[in-house]
This record gives sequence, C-alpha cells and structure tokens, in this order.
Amino acid sequence: MSFAPPDSAPGLLRLRGYSSDRFVLPLPPGHRFPMQKYRLLREAVAARLPAVELHEAPAACDEELRLAHTADYVRGVVEGRLPPAMQREIGFPWSPDMVERSRRSVGATVAAMRDALREGLAGNLAGGTHHAAAGAGSGFCVFNDLAVAARVFQAERAAAGAPPPRIAVIDLDVHQGNGTAAILGADPAIYTLSMHGEKNFPFRKVPGRDEVDLPDGTGDVAYLDALDAALDRLWAWAPRPDLILYLAGADPYAGDRLGRLALSAEGLAERDRRVFAAALARRVPLAFCMGGGYGEVIEETVEIQLQTWRLAAEHRARWAAA
Repeated sequence: MSFAPPDSAPGLLRLRGYSSDRFVLPLPPGHRFPMQKYRLLREAVAARLPAVELHEAPAACDEELRLAHTADYVRGVVEGRLPPAMQREIGFPWSPDMVERSRRSVGATVAAMRDALREGLAGNLAGGTHHAAAGAGSGFCVFNDLAVAARVFQAERAAAGAPPPRIAVIDLDVHQGNGTAAILGADPAIYTLSMHGEKNFPFRKVPGRDEVDLPDGTGDVAYLDALDAALDRLWAWAPRPDLILYLAGADPYAGDRLGRLALSAEGLAERDRRVFAAALARRVPLAFCMGGGYGEVIEETVEIQLQTWRLAAEHRARWAAA
C-alpha cells in the first residue's frame, strides 16, 4: 500500500456515501445488535435521496489498520486467535465475515475522508467504531475507523512532505469514545471532543482532549447549549482545522433503548445542522459516520440517520456552490 494520496478529481455535486451492509456479520438468534439497520439505511438513502451517490466500501488493509492498532491485535482478529475474553468484550462471535465486515467499515471512513478532502464532505453509512482501542475491541467495535482515518491522513501528509495536519474528532454518539481517546487523545495535532452520557457505557471513561459528560435525561436545549460551548473550545484550539471527523450517533434520541438522553428527532437534526454549518463556514473538509442507534423502533433510528444524510447532502451542495 502507498500512503501517497490519490489523484484529485473534479468536485461532484452529489454527496458520496460508502456502504458495507452487503458484508453481513452473522449473529446468533436474539443478539441485541441491530445489524439490519445498515441495510435499511442504504435502501432509504437510495430510494429517497437522489443527491447521494452510493459506493461499496473498500476494505482497509492490515497496513492501514496497524497505523492505529497493534500488530498483535490486528493479527489476532484476522486469524481468529483472540483470547475468548477479548472476543466476548467485542460482543460479536468471530468469523471470517466479521473480519471482512470490520475491514469494510473502516475502509468506508478512510474513503470518505479522502473524498471530503477533495469535495468538502463525504460519509460512511456505518462506522463510528469508537470503543476499539489500539490493542483490544469493545462494545461492538473491532477496529477504530476514526483513529485509522486520522492516522492515514497523517501518514499521507507526511509522505507528501507536509507538516502534521490538525484534525478534529467530533464524537456525538451517546457513549464516550474511549477507544478514540486512548489512541489519539495524547496527539497534540488532534482534538478529540466527545459529548456523551455521564452514566452510560463505558463506565470507566478514558480522558480525551475535551470530554462533555451529560446527565441522564438531557434534552434538546441543554444538549445544544453544551454543543455550542464545546465547538467554541474547538475553534479556539484551531480556527480552521485541516479535517473534521464527525460521529453522528443516533442514540442520544429519547426513543433509544441504550441512550438514556432525551433528544427529539428535531434536536438531533439541529445538532447535525450546527456541525455541518460550522464546517462550511470555515471551509473545513468533513467526513462523517453513523455510530450508535438502538431505537425501540428500528425505523425511527433509520429515519434519524437518513435525516443526517439529507442535511449532509444539503451541506455538500452549499459547499460546491460557495
């Protein structure tokens, strides 16, 4: 693999999105992870958002994965040799399909990152696997797509002889991005912001650059006020970062069975709108992924994620027109 960036292409009016739901991870009956939400989201995007251009996610290679994960861990996952306790912590049974699915989920965010650098914005219909640390997975996260994408960007810039890029990770999943903080939190060129439920998983938080702990039941107004303050701190660190990696979790929604916060669908739309608008105002490329979403009614999770894609497509059109 070469770390040289791909040739630039002329900007497209359509928003590029990468899907990996064809690579199904087989789960036992009764497993609580809603794997079907990825297929439902892709189908909804394809049917209802003509401004989105869908592509199948490429697979991340071992060399890319090792930029954020230890060689032993990557080998253990690929060869199915993780200790049983480590496999249980991931939450999925091992299979070759699990490995391929995990590679594709990371590869989608890496591809979206590269597209965003050329075109302003691109996204992953899955991803947001922010609980995976350098040497272990956790919470349905095998490899950390955000951390790998950040490290790939750094490696490509270094290969081109450029100074280290400034990267902002905005993690708005309801669960703290503990793996992302563990991998990237000490890097002076990366700003990790996580806004999450204080009493939610993971119960032992890993300090990142900016951690916003929210009490159970936080609703739209308090959440958006906290987001505005957090974004102000981010812009104080770097008024115009070179890249934003945005995790747009659907699980702060009031109807999420694992969320414990109380945002409405309208509140989540306003959250996304503020992040996209801030990136556009500063002309900062932004790559986004979906993160968690465990609605009591799965169709509500899909609608929230579809709403993120609709707003992203509007943002992409504004970027192209500016």
